[in-house]
Amino acid sequence: MCFGALGSDTGGSIRQPAAYCGITGLKPTYGRVSTRGVVPLSWSLDHIGPLCRTAADAALLLDAIAGYDPLDPGSVDHPVKRYSEAILADTGALRIGVVRRPFFEQLEPQIESAVEAALKVIAKFTAGFTEAELPAYRTLPITGAEAYAFHLPYFNKTPELYQPMTRQRIAAGASVTAAAYIETRRELERLRRSVDDVFSSVDLLVTPTSSLLQMTIEEGAVPEVPPAGAVPLSLRNTQPFNIFGLPAISVPCGFTRDGMPIGLQIAGPRFKESRVLALAHAYQQATDWHARRPPV
Repeated sequence: MCFGALGSDTGGSIRQPAAYCGITGLKPTYGRVSTRGVVPLSWSLDHIGPLCRTAADAALLLDAIAGYDPLDPGSVDHPVKRYSEAILADTGALRIGVVRRPFFEQLEPQIESAVEAALKVIAKFTAGFTEAELPAYRTLPITGAEAYAFHLPYFNKTPELYQPMTRQRIAAGASVTAAAYIETRRELERLRRSVDDVFSSVDLLVTPTSSLLQMTIEEGAVPEVPPAGAVPLSLRNTQPFNIFGLPAISVPCGFTRDGMPIGLQIAGPRFKESRVLALAHAYQQATDWHARRPPV
């Protein structure tokens, strides 16, 4: 319906919709794009990025929005590339890490089949694959605490403007203690540093974007309650890259038997959006999944 739009991604809300709708969605590195002016969910995990039809379009939009913003505390002063030119880089020397644990576990068979087919295509224009692992992580209670902190004044002034379920979920953040929040923020910084070691042996990571097929509205209304400390299955494949703060993109890689889109996720080192986009663009040059359009 349009050439591009902006999304906010705290646990997967750029990449998941992109995967489910058959478009391209890029979550840049944490701090690459200013979040100033955006209603926050979590200051420590929020990312702003483009949703477009193609990786080439996403690169054009990133050209326009990337850069340092001194009025955004989370913004990072790091050189900005011309992404729309960088996507044309040769991908032949790129070493691809396939992260199977836990990203391929409890994976819907139709998604697994589409992703494995995508890997065979990518093998033709890269240096090949190796198994890779990310540092162990768990769900961190940052989002709940920071969302509660932002909304607290409005809870008191205009409680009637919140739907009951929304208010209940946000209010739960009040149970996070100061000690727990401080410990969690320290753990977040440790994880964001330790993940750099992964890219000593690979240049990019590839996973399925989602382990689940699209849900109906009725199914989505049922709260997902994961085991304590576990990542919800619906966010398991996307949320880690918010925690690590790494750039990650979802591109279409097939369809289910019912004609529903499937997404492939490509992630890279911090501030290597150009590398992520180059592989995504090369894959879209070799396939036509992104060119399929619904009859609207």
